[in-house]
Amino acid sequence: MTEPARKLDPVPEPLAEGRDPKAEPLSVLVADDQPDVLEAMRILLKGEGFETHTVNSPAAVLHILDRRDFDALLLDMNSTRDTTSGSEGLELLSELQTLEPTLPVIVMTAWGSVGGAVESPRRGARDYIEKPWDNARLLSVLRTQIELGRALRKAQRVETENRLLRPPGGVLPKIIADSPKMRPVLQLMEKIGPSDANVLVSGEHGTGKELVAQWLHAVSPRAQRSFVAVNMGGLSEGVFESELFGH
Repeated sequence: MTEPARKLDPVPEPLAEGRDPKAEPLSVLVADDQPDVLEAMRILLKGEGFETHTVNSPAAVLHILDRRDFDALLLDMNSTRDTTSGSEGLELLSELQTLEPTLPVIVMTAWGSVGGAVESPRRGARDYIEKPWDNARLLSVLRTQIELGRALRKAQRVETENRLLRPPGGVLPKIIADSPKMRPVLQLMEKIGPSDANVLVSGEHGTGKELVAQWLHAVSPRAQRSFVAVNMGGLSEGVFESELFGH
């Protein structure tokens, strides 16, 4: 006597929370040489609100990625039916790491092996799914990697923008300080600059506090990030928090 099928609990959708209903659906590229796998994946992902595109070879993957962007790639490791080594998938992973380093790639194979599970992350895969897959796990992994991929791309965009805002050459701010009383200050700056210590620079208006802060930033481990100066004297007490952190 067969056991009646049990209804699975709905899979949580962290990406759907807070998403603009008018936003474009998340797009997933699925690469597999078996039409039935592609169709099953298309039906599953469509039911979860994903826009799905399918291809059946590594060459087709590269071709479509050259034409448009995707939020994630589900990649079968073996594109030839009589191949079980996963070498085709590993070669493509290496190529994708060069061409699309921020694209989350989740590899799939019916021939699960410790070697493949270890080697694929080294080549750039974000996770590893064995066939036949568990729907709940596949969707969970997919959503997680899309979130991480979007965060990575956003961080890289911010870093690029910050790099454009920095002075060319990374030249240290020039500090003119010939007074003997400034020598201990300069020596202390050289000691604490490369550290992670918090620094309070005090002094009268116009004595060069911001210049000292810029110099410390330029020699610190955070030198490749932006330096943001805030005129605290220009902020009234009543609007301090809203000016810095929003309403």
